[in-house]
Amino acid sequence: MGAAPLRPVRGSAPHGHDPRRADLAEAFDHASRTYDRMTSSSPGYHRDLRRSAARLALPGGGAGRCVLDLGCGTGASTEALLRAAPLASITGVDASAGMLERARRKVWPPNVCFVHTPVEAAEAAGVRGPYDAVFAAYLFRNVADPDAVLAQVRGLLRPGGRLVVHEYALSGRRVHRATWSAVMAGIVLPWGRLHGDGRLYRHLWRSVVDFDTATAFAERLRRAGFDGVRTRPQPGWQRGITHTFLATRP
Repeated sequence: MGAAPLRPVRGSAPHGHDPRRADLAEAFDHASRTYDRMTSSSPGYHRDLRRSAARLALPGGGAGRCVLDLGCGTGASTEALLRAAPLASITGVDASAGMLERARRKVWPPNVCFVHTPVEAAEAAGVRGPYDAVFAAYLFRNVADPDAVLAQVRGLLRPGGRLVVHEYALSGRRVHRATWSAVMAGIVLPWGRLHGDGRLYRHLWRSVVDFDTATAFAERLRRAGFDGVRTRPQPGWQRGITHTFLATRP
């Protein structure tokens, strides 16, 4: 039999140990050693993050604005935000101590900080806002209750605040599902097995296949009370696989 599937990060009380929440975070802790090398080898990975971050369209380089980077990992999304809004105050949040350790080793200006906490417990960890913008890259398919997290994000945003989600959300067409699975089977899963992270990367493959289509996630945003929901595809091999979702708190 194969290894038991990883459980997505789940919310819990801020005190005490939740093994369901720790399961996925610990897998990312282990993978953090090679994660930047893996993502840097993916064509367009950093370019696409920068494109999504720029879609926040914060004026004046983000001067006077507060931005929350949910699920910041090793800081690739934070770097994209810093390029798009170099004058904004940026807070990166992640549940994995290992990923955040890698992020903190990088050189950052004083307007960037990091907080170690699951997104569901962010407010208990002092991440309270209000924020002018929230950026979430590759996050929502890895939480147990996306609707609860969206409600939390809506509460963290000021009225008129912007949300941008950069996510693997398939178009619903068979060709895009097949392309995703072929890339994972041919490149990413062998990488994961080679570095002792096969279980995590199998989870990441399935998390995309099992997650909302792009149309369904856009509708989820509307149900969560966001206005002006728009979906933008990414180019290249990720067309129909990775999308940017833009929304505003009324």
